[in-house]
Amino acid sequence: MASDALSGSNPALLATLRTRPQTPLTARNPRLISAWLLTICAMLLGMIALGGATRLTGSGLSIMAWQPLSGILPPLNHAQWEHEFALYRRIPQYDLLNPGMDLAGFQQIFWLEWIHRFWGRLIGLVLLVPLLAFAARGVIGGRLVARLAFFLVLGALQGGIGWFMVASGFDPHSVAVAPVRLVLHLGFAFALFAAILWTAFEVRAPRPVAIAPSRGALWTRRLTGLSCAMIGLTVVAGGFTAGTHAGFVYNQFPEMGAGLLPPHYDRLAPFWRNLTQNLGAVQFDHRALASLTATAVLSTVLVGLRSRLGKSAHDALMLLGWGVLLQYLLGVTTLLLVVPVWAGTLHQTFAAILLGTALLVLHRLRGATGPDAA
Repeated sequence: MASDALSGSNPALLATLRTRPQTPLTARNPRLISAWLLTICAMLLGMIALGGATRLTGSGLSIMAWQPLSGILPPLNHAQWEHEFALYRRIPQYDLLNPGMDLAGFQQIFWLEWIHRFWGRLIGLVLLVPLLAFAARGVIGGRLVARLAFFLVLGALQGGIGWFMVASGFDPHSVAVAPVRLVLHLGFAFALFAAILWTAFEVRAPRPVAIAPSRGALWTRRLTGLSCAMIGLTVVAGGFTAGTHAGFVYNQFPEMGAGLLPPHYDRLAPFWRNLTQNLGAVQFDHRALASLTATAVLSTVLVGLRSRLGKSAHDALMLLGWGVLLQYLLGVTTLLLVVPVWAGTLHQTFAAILLGTALLVLHRLRGATGPDAA
């Protein structure tokens, strides 16, 4: 009732109320706070890259203990190194993948995993210490403090999920971590990255940019939301591809064996097992989702560039378009080269960058509405 009355008397005001955030995140110095949050996002990108390199080099099982506090110190003398190496030699990965490895070889994989864990602890400190200082001095509002404290808890939970993943690799019948746990760990990292990045955008620009109402503007915003969801789903499929080592079974493109579809796609029963255990099916699903995602993103860019959205939105759309093409090329390159460490790591990391770019577009289109809102 009140909305109808307001629409009849002042439609422009109603349109403004529809697009205005009801309780924007507040900060006394938005540029400082957003720069801090973007720094954390950059560190999370580094964490995702380190995670990819750790997985591809088989380094993740080199540290056999979960010590959130004392584990910050690496072995400091030869006896401690020998102790860690002796623990590693007890698990199947050593006998099946690294038989005869010497202490120097063990130290190489140990350091990569240690840096990965240390970097996670450092991210927690970079979030916690400024958060306490900013909250104590009233630089950030209570709603933002609560959200960032929640992110801190999620970050600690992610560390626990990481150990839950690593522990699955100590099974007597396993030489790697369980794919489902790897996907959980990877997906949680991407979700945390996306949440903090969106918060940084909200702090930097709490009010949406005015965009002339049109069908093109509305559809661009909807397609961008779809693109974000598709990118996330493709990342999950990529996690299963990585966790099952499905990227090593068909290393040509676009064919998979004799055709576009791998043979025996549905060989496992019940059918759902093919989605996570049939290597050919897992790789095909990732390929198919990547192609659908690229189509959705490029369609979004095409519709958006033909609409009057303003320069900032158009610039972000151009970045998104080039980004999805580059990511698709990286995926094909990684496949054809049989998943070298550098390509697999870059492909995983750039997936997060692509998701971040899509979120940037979505944030800049918050004010986009259809003609009925005019």
